Amino acid sequence: MVTGVLLVNLGTPNSPNPKDVKRYLTEFLTDPRVIDLPHIRRNLLVRGIIIPRRYKKSAALYKSIWKEEGPPLLLHGKEVEKLLQERLGEEYRVKLAMRYQNPSIEEGLKALKGCLNLIIFPMFPQYASATTGSVHQKVFEILSKWLIIPEVRFISHYSNHPKLIEAFAKRGEEHDLESYDHFVFSYSLNILF
Repeated sequence: MVTGVLLVNLGTPNSPNPKDVKRYLTEFLTDPRVIDLPHIRRNLLVRGIIIPRRYKKSAALYKSIWKEEGPPLLLHGKEVEKLLQERLGEEYRVKLAMRYQNPSIEEGLKALKGCLNLIIFPMFPQYASATTGSVHQKVFEILSKWLIIPEVRFISHYSNHPKLIEAFAKRGEEHDLESYDHFVFSYSLNILF
């Protein structure tokens, strides 16, 4: 029995082209879990103010970090997908998806169809409605249309997992900690909008 693992990150535009960035930002910012306003007010704010003022600047920022092979978030995500697949072996099938844009959650779940068990792993250490909650909701929407729904396990958070704490500690050891007065540990999503 193969277990499917769906890794889900926030997303990235399909290209740094202003048209693609506009599409990505619109999908992202009109999600009611991201901007918690009634539908009409949220759409007026996003489509009438935020997007027209920000998408070209955001496109320039995306262009400044874009690699020849694609967006860094997607490239790093594919590397995590590959390494996790190698680590877990043949008893698992690992797929990467993005909450917004491509590869979509729907594509990822479709690739895992036939697995009797699914693990949905949002790549955000702490739970937030705008990130993890939105992923859970989208997965539920898609799976509700399937004839056969597999057993599903959601990972809601892992900020206190010993391996994550160990990774932060190892990262800190790379620096001369005695030369600093304070330390701030942060996991951020560097959203460009």
